[in-house]
Amino acid sequence: MCETNKSFVSMKLLFVFGFIGFVIVKGVDVELKGLENGNVTDMQYVRGRGFNYRPLMVGLTLINGAAAKGAVCLDGSLPAYHFHRGYGSGSNSWLIHLEGGGWCGTVRNCIYSKKTRHGSSYFMEKQIPFIGILSNKAAENPDFFNWNRVKIRYCDGASFSGDSQNEAARLYFRGQRIWQAAMEDLMSKGMRYAKQALLSGCSAGGLSAILHCDEFRELFPRTTRVKCFSDAGLFLDSVDVSGRRSLRNLFGSVVTLQGAHKSLPRSCTNHLNPILCFFPQHLIASVRTPLFLLNAAYDTWQIQASLAPPSADYHWNWYDCRKNYARCSSPQIQYLQGFRNQMLRVTRRFSRSRQNGLFINSCFAHCQSERQDTWHARGSPHIGNKGIADSVGNWFFDRVGVQAIGCPYPCDKTCHNLVFN
Repeated sequence: MCETNKSFVSMKLLFVFGFIGFVIVKGVDVELKGLENGNVTDMQYVRGRGFNYRPLMVGLTLINGAAAKGAVCLDGSLPAYHFHRGYGSGSNSWLIHLEGGGWCGTVRNCIYSKKTRHGSSYFMEKQIPFIGILSNKAAENPDFFNWNRVKIRYCDGASFSGDSQNEAARLYFRGQRIWQAAMEDLMSKGMRYAKQALLSGCSAGGLSAILHCDEFRELFPRTTRVKCFSDAGLFLDSVDVSGRRSLRNLFGSVVTLQGAHKSLPRSCTNHLNPILCFFPQHLIASVRTPLFLLNAAYDTWQIQASLAPPSADYHWNWYDCRKNYARCSSPQIQYLQGFRNQMLRVTRRFSRSRQNGLFINSCFAHCQSERQDTWHARGSPHIGNKGIADSVGNWFFDRVGVQAIGCPYPCDKTCHNLVFN
């Protein structure tokens, strides 16, 4: 009887620890993938959103001279981008969009990532749809439809900022070199003649657009209109539901493993720990180039991977809320309102500059510029009488200043909120 009880207890312990291990692994998985479906790269997304036409499909271009410069993906393969040439009034205008897709801050996670499209060009789609801010249709993308439009693929796991390697694991952390090689390649293909240029990005790419904004400005003469646009890149150094800082831990591992500290803006690293300088809240006020921030006040990636990740949600109290905002309790909504308030505080100084733009809508969303239904379509999100595409265009062309902040949840009825199964 005693032996039977011991065996039963052992089985229970094995189940419990196995379950905890599953939760931790799932938590890491969320941090690594970063809601990949928030970044539009394949036709599966387009079909899932009910498009009744085939959007422009743009082929993959490898940067053939990159390897000689050490500019390679995590697995050593060539970096790549998708490029659709502009025409007419947009022939000398360039929009460079940086793909997102999470980060990898451990050797184990980077080994996993290098076997995906976010770590190797061997796994990248050969063609992707250009919709949202990359669309070639005036009705869908009124200000940038006929520009030279480029989507640079993300395969380094550190927001195009690392410069190191792990020889034992055959991992190459070369994000900064990829950025430089891509810029050099595009300049040789006509971008050096640009009359106006916009650097944009979504999620991890949105963070990268902030990190590289002033570098991008320096590529062009002063007579060129150059601005930057970050979508869902305002990652906050927030306290999670367990009282810890999950995202700071992740960013710390990324900066340390990938040697990103060497390429972070010195205006920040000369007085702050480099790990803190991976957070946009410590960067945006010192960016010299005009910058527009688009962010959902209840960013779904940050809710899932920073505020209430499985690794911090010990009792799974946030399981339903994390997936569906409609299932959040009143105390959970209040917690999320605190996150929104933090976002407004960190952008206060930034928004005082007339050259900058701001659009913070009170939605549960992520990467709204890459989705056609949120960028510019009938019923797309609005603050007042202005949608996202109109606001970004008005700001870029100096038609009107844009400092738009939506009222707190649940008053915004124009949101396209994300719900996860």
